[in-house]
Amino acid sequence: MRVSIVQSTLVWENPDQNRANFTLKLAPLAGQTDLVVLPEMFSTGFSMQAEKLAEPMDGPTMHWLTAQARFLNAAITGSFICSEDGHFYNRLVFMRPDGRFDTYDKKHLFTLAGEQEHYTPGKNRLNIEWKGWRICPLICYDLRFPAWSRNHVSDSLTPVQQPYDLLLYVANWPSRRAHHWRSLLMARAIENQSFTIGVNMVGTDGNGFEYSGDSTVVDFGGQLICQISGQEDIITTELSLADQQHYRQQLPFLQDADFFTLP
Repeated sequence: MRVSIVQSTLVWENPDQNRANFTLKLAPLAGQTDLVVLPEMFSTGFSMQAEKLAEPMDGPTMHWLTAQARFLNAAITGSFICSEDGHFYNRLVFMRPDGRFDTYDKKHLFTLAGEQEHYTPGKNRLNIEWKGWRICPLICYDLRFPAWSRNHVSDSLTPVQQPYDLLLYVANWPSRRAHHWRSLLMARAIENQSFTIGVNMVGTDGNGFEYSGDSTVVDFGGQLICQISGQEDIITTELSLADQQHYRQQLPFLQDADFFTLP
């Protein structure tokens, strides 16, 4: 599967400009990729102005994602500020070219920034099938919580669950904790024996926080495939499901993992 990671600056709290900027940046990817990954809150930056900036599920950002997926002939994913049933969510959308989509609401809200005061946490993890791959998309702060990210395993009392093949994080992760970002992405890849991707913004946000980006693709053994640091860029790389399956057969660690359920 061809995956394109898109590291970009974000215009603070300006959805129209961000969508326009991404339209230009993504245009060369048409027909050249299978999955495009944008940062967390790609239309606004990591803002706590939920009431001001939130959009419904039939709003302009959803229409833009639908149009982009169709034009690119690829799935596209990233999160935006969503309003639904009187609540605000940091919501990831996984949009397919035919207009079908899945959503994931960020579970671990970033208390250091007061995210929990403005947004409602999600309750359920999402598993997606695309191009023969099983994908688990998560958001930023979720990266710090390995139990939430853990690849599914089964015991004798539960139905067989297939492990995911690609673990995906969209983020706005500041430079001051860039070492944590890079290290945790590799840790999640190693412990879950899964390709792992993290896509971050770059530049400075409206609160003055700096972002070095460090958008990364890591393989199932924790080896770095590619990384973008300190600049805007798009990298498309091809991932081999067969190589990952062979690695898991040689080192079948997932079958020995502890079984647990989260409340």
